[in-house]
Amino acid sequence: MVKILISADMEGATGVTWPADVLPGTPQWERCRALFTSDVNAAVLGFLDGGADEVLINEAHWTMRNLLLEQLDERALLLTGRHKSLSMVEGVQHGDVDGIAFVGYHTGAGSEGVLAHTYLANSITGVWVNGVRASEGRLNALVVAEYGVPVVLVTGDDLTCEDAKGYAPRARMVAVKDHVSRYAAVCRPPARTAADIRAAAREATALAARGEPERAGPHEVVVEFDAEHLAGAATVVPGVERRGERRVAYTSPTMYEGIRCFKAVTTVVSAAVEEQYG
Repeated sequence: MVKILISADMEGATGVTWPADVLPGTPQWERCRALFTSDVNAAVLGFLDGGADEVLINEAHWTMRNLLLEQLDERALLLTGRHKSLSMVEGVQHGDVDGIAFVGYHTGAGSEGVLAHTYLANSITGVWVNGVRASEGRLNALVVAEYGVPVVLVTGDDLTCEDAKGYAPRARMVAVKDHVSRYAAVCRPPARTAADIRAAAREATALAARGEPERAGPHEVVVEFDAEHLAGAATVVPGVERRGERRVAYTSPTMYEGIRCFKAVTTVVSAAVEEQYG
């Protein structure tokens, strides 16, 4: 039995280039939901083509209620909605996942890339783990490694694929668009990206082999914000300390605990942001 988990984010989906494309409730979001679903469904089909027995899709964007279930292959399962223990990689912790795909991913805060950010759209300007700048992809790769699960496929813009080479060098990569600026890209049509993702997922199935859990901790996580008061707000979370005007840091023995602390920090910081002044 081969089981694949797809962590599905939206900023790196086909055709997505600006905030309205991914903000729930906007007309552009409604349009881009179909493009997002097409990318995910192509990955599902490819993994099934490659011999996977089960594919579980975990929605990882915003409200985590974006994909169109009625358009997905009937053999897949969809985990949709908030709130989940491991957020973007929920499901990996049960010991039955052989490989994970990051579909629709993007680069991290402070980096070039279409809609680049890390969890929070603007408030976070950088995240580092043990001194290395970390995107959501790198953070999640560190988490799934603790369960022995390899990252086998990454899709997003071209810079996202470059970023993924640093944390999942064996994974298959598919660039669905080429970065021009944070809000512009040269986009490939969905018929083309669907074919590319399906072919890559088919090849990636062979890489799905659960291994020994990696215990690389402890992990020092540093988070930088765009305003001083947000760093102060983050220290409400136990173990989080100031590292200057706009930075905080904490150390976790595992990335399971590290990502949960990071989620707590982002939740507290989100509540401290004012509409006009941030």
